[in-house]
Amino acid sequence: MIIAAGGGRRIGGPEALLHQGEKPLVNQMIDTMTEAGCERIVVVLGAAADQVRETADLTRATVVVNRAWGTGVGSSIRAGLSALDDEGIEAVVVVPVDMPGLTTAAVRRVAALPYPDVLVCATYAGLRGYPMLFGRRHWSGIATLASADVGARPYLLAHKDQIVDIACDSVADGSRVDSPELMALYGLTVPPQRVGV
Repeated sequence: MIIAAGGGRRIGGPEALLHQGEKPLVNQMIDTMTEAGCERIVVVLGAAADQVRETADLTRATVVVNRAWGTGVGSSIRAGLSALDDEGIEAVVVVPVDMPGLTTAAVRRVAALPYPDVLVCATYAGLRGYPMLFGRRHWSGIATLASADVGARPYLLAHKDQIVDIACDSVADGSRVDSPELMALYGLTVPPQRVGV
């Protein structure tokens, strides 16, 4: 699941419109997840959803539009989980679109235990971050507790003794692009938005 719904107030435009060169970052994320072996990709859009559909190639993904994206990442997690209606899916890897340093290796590490009762978090310098792996048995609890801009954090805190931490420092950069300085560092741009989108 790729969370790409935010409005990107701090970076000057919706996160899903971030480009690295000519390529939308959401397409790079789809490539990364596919190469890591994820069988189905769900992309959760929100801000500027129509423009994202026009500029990105989302044909390999199931697209969900979160109309309540302005309430925070919690609603996007709920929207993404509700789209995973195939009973054969036992776990989901969750990543935000604004992580240009994410690698296939990091996704593979976190996804190595795709079981219904698992909770896995990547760590960077000992701090938990993305990707995260949520086993199916946790989905209803995560959806119930996911709120505002803290997403799954309340559920993870309540189940911290069950989380498997996987160090990803050596294979990925866990930074999320939340400032103009980081955008410049990664060579990212946000195309101008059209009025009314």
